[in-house]
Amino acid sequence: MTIAPLKTFVAGMLFIVATSINASAQTTQVPSSNAEIQLSFAPLVKQVAPSVVNVYAARKPKQQSPFASDPFFQRFFGGRSKKRDQNSLGSGVIVASDGLVITNHHVIKGADEVKIALSDGREFEAEIILKDEESDLAILKVIEDVDFKAIEIGNSEDALVGDLVLAIGNPFGVGQTVTSGIISAVARSTRGIGDFGFFIQTDAAINPGNSGGALIDMQGRLIGINTAIFSRSGGSNGIGFAIPSNMVNVAIQSSETGDTLQRPWIGATFQNVTPEIAQSLGLDRPRGALVTNVVKGGPAAKAGIKSGDIIVSINDKRVQHINALGYRLTTVGIGNLAKLELLSRGESKQTELTLMAAPETVPANETQLPNRSALGGALIANLSPAVAQRIKVPGDKEGVIVLNVQRGSPAVANRIRPGDILREINNEPILRVMDVEPLIKEKRRQWMFIVERKGREIVLERKGNRFRQYTR
Repeated sequence: MTIAPLKTFVAGMLFIVATSINASAQTTQVPSSNAEIQLSFAPLVKQVAPSVVNVYAARKPKQQSPFASDPFFQRFFGGRSKKRDQNSLGSGVIVASDGLVITNHHVIKGADEVKIALSDGREFEAEIILKDEESDLAILKVIEDVDFKAIEIGNSEDALVGDLVLAIGNPFGVGQTVTSGIISAVARSTRGIGDFGFFIQTDAAINPGNSGGALIDMQGRLIGINTAIFSRSGGSNGIGFAIPSNMVNVAIQSSETGDTLQRPWIGATFQNVTPEIAQSLGLDRPRGALVTNVVKGGPAAKAGIKSGDIIVSINDKRVQHINALGYRLTTVGIGNLAKLELLSRGESKQTELTLMAAPETVPANETQLPNRSALGGALIANLSPAVAQRIKVPGDKEGVIVLNVQRGSPAVANRIRPGDILREINNEPILRVMDVEPLIKEKRRQWMFIVERKGREIVLERKGNRFRQYTR
């Protein structure tokens, strides 16, 4: 084949492909001429840039002098301790004209003061009205009464792999910066970033300082909040992750009624379907979320869901793994109807339930145990579905759980850990917080604590300075 016929052949094939694309995709097209390739994102940036802000978070930790407790030092210096400001810089997006701003939790974590700066240089003080570390989202509210330009929030379910996107933020504190790219993946599961691990992945350059910035589509709609990058060097390697805008909507709605993001509770625990489990159940591939336990009387039980069932879709959206399950349920929203498709004993089954918040079946009664006691330094609470959901333990557990343990405390010396469920103290059963305090105030040399830890029963025995730990 000569060169000329080859060119004719290629041109013909390009014409066929272009014709096919134009016929099948009315809203999504690839550039087909030099004029289209030379089009600019500038009008889009001009439209959206006023809604993307810089977020400045200041912390004022106390720096205690080693001489602060010395009477001589206190006499001459008043026992004053130094304060050294710590600042962090990130980005945010105005989502309501009254000054509601969405950003990442890690941008404002521990902040005493928060300010936002617009692209035109104006600065405003803001207060934190919602923060949720698990989803890495936070919502700020500008204190001053000013009318702002808010961004339009799009439906992140409409985002497709290959769509053009822009990332807008303040990388390295150099000022508002725009980068372009495409969506590399949707529904990406990534461990260690948020509680759902469910993100839009993009190759638009994202660097430190971009956190909390906007990922927008070609209509100028917010489809994600830039939150993390995959990098070994700390710089952008072309793999960035954004929290989908549908999760942003949940945070906005939650901020209207409280200061934490609301998650639904269906009264069941799950695990991923491994290749081995898929094979044993006769599935063609691993998919869905396997039900491992159902709380008696809970929403799942009332909907007919049983242990061994696999949830494969919610409201016609596929559920590939348990991260997707949590995301799908949360974005459906508390009070709304969720239609579930199950695989039950190898057969397809449909059911539905109305999503509800995790109930506090017993008052939490959070109690800090006194330091001069066998479990001094431990923060304990009564378990309920609400507490279990907050600290990520199975919702069917009952009893008294350890929420936190202070360093160097008697509780640490007796090997008590956060997440332990107290079952017995010196052979006395523990059912509620009120059962604990009278027992630990006793003065004795011998102690025996039985705790449930990650599904196992652990015995902790102390006799004077001797200590023994074993599984029962």
